[in-house]
Amino acid sequence: MDEENGDSEEGVLLRQHRKEKKDLQAKIQSMKTSVPKNDKKRRKQLAEDISRMESELDERHKLELAALSQQQSVQTELSSITNDIHDLDLGSEVSVHQPRVSKAQKRREKKASMEKERDERIAEAEVENLSGARHLESQKLALILSERQLQIRQIPSDGHCMYRAIEQQLKERENSLTLTSLRHQTADYMRSHADDFLPFLTNSTTGEMYTPEEFEKYCTEIANTPAWGGQLELRALSHILQTPIEVVQAEASPIVIGEEYSSKPITVVYMRHAYGLGEHYNSVEPLNVTPAD
Repeated sequence: MDEENGDSEEGVLLRQHRKEKKDLQAKIQSMKTSVPKNDKKRRKQLAEDISRMESELDERHKLELAALSQQQSVQTELSSITNDIHDLDLGSEVSVHQPRVSKAQKRREKKASMEKERDERIAEAEVENLSGARHLESQKLALILSERQLQIRQIPSDGHCMYRAIEQQLKERENSLTLTSLRHQTADYMRSHADDFLPFLTNSTTGEMYTPEEFEKYCTEIANTPAWGGQLELRALSHILQTPIEVVQAEASPIVIGEEYSSKPITVVYMRHAYGLGEHYNSVEPLNVTPAD
């Protein structure tokens, strides 16, 4: 329905205006017939009166439309303010239970989300029957270790596995170095011996050796993130601890890193198929010993 012909306030007003204009025209016509055509003076006055009446009516109609428009605008604004107050009240109620999240909290939540996603990927890998390759690898490792009266001590697959395996071995030797300390010392050692490590680090996109900036980022991630460790980090740790680190694996002979040191080696187990998500390190313990909590 057209607004002018509808039941809105503006439609009602416009219908009234049309009626008033029609009534005025009828009145004007009556006035014209009441004045003789040969009475020039009265006809002149009549013309002025008609012009004034039409002008006044037109001006009044404009004012009434403007007043209606302003009234509707005020009503709309009041309605908006009322809705805003209502939303604010609701927001206040919600904010009691959901305070503004800080940047630090967002970072923690993002980290937790990433860890959860990784756990889900591990679970998916298990479901996808990757356990066949893992089982075969575990059997071979169990045989290798049993000949040395050792068995695997499981380490969580959280990106820290290599450092946790070494941390556990150190605890057995009453060495109190922690995971955090091992990571920071590894990063510091590699920074201070960059020439020994940079040639082995290349950009996966360009194939070029790391720039100093890329190497610094790599070291920072070693210290501050769950970045997985490998042979470079094991080399750094063997120098830091001045201890050989032996890596037992299923498909090849053990690798000993830091053979120049004469102390008893730290032994870790490298597993290629542990979770289907890349390399994983476990620790070892004497055979048939129940792992500590």
